[in-house]
Amino acid sequence: MDLKVRGYEIASAGHGHEIALSEGHGGGHEEHYEDEHVDYYAPPKYAFKYGVNDFHTGDVKSQHETREGDSVKGQYSLVEPDGSIRTVDYTADKHNGFNAVVHKTAPVHGHEEHEYHH
Repeated sequence: MDLKVRGYEIASAGHGHEIALSEGHGGGHEEHYEDEHVDYYAPPKYAFKYGVNDFHTGDVKSQHETREGDSVKGQYSLVEPDGSIRTVDYTADKHNGFNAVVHKTAPVHGHEEHEYHH
């Protein structure tokens, strides 16, 4: 398929491997460009964290996580209905897979369980 853009004819060579530009007025000037495949790769890297403290509903939790290449590390915690806190430390990589260690702390004194009716 040939296209004409601002006085230039653009002839595509099938699958985009070569493009010929020529002036539409028969100027005889041609430039050839070959597509060059460039592979851009950057090792994955991120960090995030969040937390929720909604004492009205009792939803109290947090999480943070980092990734450096193929290695992920993080922790999340939440307050259980009995007031205890569950904390999970985790790691993941392609050599060891996913590993998690769960800790549970005793209920915090003064924690009240609320029952809400909607």
